[in-house]
Amino acid sequence: MTLRLTEAEQAALKARAEAEGISMQEAARRAVREFVARSDHRDRVSSATQLIMDTHSDALRRLGE
Repeated sequence: MTLRLTEAEQAALKARAEAEGISMQEAARRAVREFVARSDHRDRVSSATQLIMDTHSDALRRLGE
């Protein structure tokens, strides 16, 4: 995989990696893992919300009255 960054993005990544004492590659890998974890969490919350709304729709409707 090749990751193409703008000069500004590459400079920011380099600065952040240096501040963390890690390689730019490790900083990018951490960012990808964090992105995936946040997306997975958002999907699980959305699914749980839909389940609750489906299961308790009558009660939720009555609370809104």
